[in-house]
Amino acid sequence: MVEIIILAMVALLVGLRLFSVLGRRTGHEQPIAKPAEAPAQPAPVSRPIADLAPQPISPADTAITPAAMDGIRQIVQADALFDVRRFLEGARSAYRMILEAFWRGDEGELGRLVDGDVREAFAQAIADRKAAGHLLENRLVSIENASIEAARLDGQMAVITVRFDADIAAVTRDADGNVIAGSLSDAVPTHDLWTFSRHVRAEDPNWILVETDEAA
Repeated sequence: MVEIIILAMVALLVGLRLFSVLGRRTGHEQPIAKPAEAPAQPAPVSRPIADLAPQPISPADTAITPAAMDGIRQIVQADALFDVRRFLEGARSAYRMILEAFWRGDEGELGRLVDGDVREAFAQAIADRKAAGHLLENRLVSIENASIEAARLDGQMAVITVRFDADIAAVTRDADGNVIAGSLSDAVPTHDLWTFSRHVRAEDPNWILVETDEAA
């Protein structure tokens, strides 16, 4: 019996020893690996509406009168590719081309650049000139100014009126070549209001002259 009691006590002491060792952390155990987490995706950054809106047009850096500003804004909203400076460059070129075609009596060239009553008026003036036997020997010396005086959007038609201040040397000769009016040595200041039109959805980027008037 004594031996049995001693063996039981030894077994109890061994069990307590194992529990004291296995039942606590020593601080040297490897941490349990956690499953890898997917990196957080950055939240999409939205652009404010103001960044997407057309940039304001300032009369300080473009040749637009205050009265034409609202109309220009309407045209820009209807045609995102419209550019004021590029338009005025084209208007200057058209002014020169149309005048020179009229002076030459080139109705074919005018037919591409003008429309409506303007084309009829030019054709009539050319016919009258030919009937009188007169020849024009005019020269556009310079375009001093080209500015937008008025603008509007009629449905899908953009309409812009440009004021041209230019110097023109003009000579009219008779059938024999004699000068009957004007002088090439003296340039005459001219002030015109030309109105151009274009459909905002047209593939053709060219504007057509639809009205002419004399500016004050």
